[in-house]
Amino acid sequence: MEDIFKKDLSGAMVSPDEPGHDQLINSIFDTMKLAYELNEGYHTPGEVRDYLSRITGQEIDPSVTLLPPFYVDFGKNIRMGKRCWIQQGCTFFDRGGITLGNDVFIAPKVNLITINHDPSPDNRSATYGRPIIIEDKVWIGIGSTILPGVRIGYGAIVGANSVVTHDVPPMTIVGGNPARIIKKIEAKEKK
Repeated sequence: MEDIFKKDLSGAMVSPDEPGHDQLINSIFDTMKLAYELNEGYHTPGEVRDYLSRITGQEIDPSVTLLPPFYVDFGKNIRMGKRCWIQQGCTFFDRGGITLGNDVFIAPKVNLITINHDPSPDNRSATYGRPIIIEDKVWIGIGSTILPGVRIGYGAIVGANSVVTHDVPPMTIVGGNPARIIKKIEAKEKK
């Protein structure tokens, strides 16, 4: 039997009928318990990072800031660079893998969703994932949703309430539903 966690992360279709699916669901509930504890009451920035380390299964850099509440399903497939800033009310469904580069700013109520369902109505309960990669110095505006398989290039900006269905080139501003390129960002020389 292939490890269900590896199969899930690989992007293969995963059915509730296959062996090991209950382990996957139990792991999600374990993560949800940690997220619930994180979201209850006040925690210092260090305590928040500790919860985030437990949720992701890896050490979170002290330069990372997360403002709860934070909603997550699996947690173990999230990778964060340095100096990331994540505002309140964000949802990360990471079974397909979420990678945040350095200096990524994520506004409130942003959704990073890596999982989708089989379009066939006879197999709709089966899921498959595609990774989301957010490169360095990206800013994602309030209320935006990034869908499975999207890469957002270096320095890009995603406008508020956008739905990003395709890759975003570096140094561009996108917006809308579905998001489209609005303009290029001109880099300013440092003095």
